[in-house]
Amino acid sequence: MAKNNFRGMPGGMNQAAMMKQAQKMQQELIRMQQEQETKTYTASAGGGMVTATVNGKHELLDLQIKPEAVDPDDVEMLQDMIIAAVNEAMRTADTEAANNMSRLTGGMNLGGLF
Repeated sequence: MAKNNFRGMPGGMNQAAMMKQAQKMQQELIRMQQEQETKTYTASAGGGMVTATVNGKHELLDLQIKPEAVDPDDVEMLQDMIIAAVNEAMRTADTEAANNMSRLTGGMNLGGLF
């Protein structure tokens, strides 16, 4: 009866080496997540009339609205610009996080393993 020690795996990787590699990836993932949370991402809408800054934790840190963007007769446009700026900043943060994860895993989809 064969022992389950992964000897037949490509490259001869054994179970201990796999565990060590998984631990290394997990430590790198934790480091990347901590770094991502401290970064800020800024986006604007309405030709720069509204600018939003978020962090990697998806917290809105700053919102700048130029006075000329405030039209009491068109509050909906201002609301739309705010939403657009915040959403774009969040998308930028998410894209960078996904790119970092892809670099860490070599493009492998680990299906929520980490």
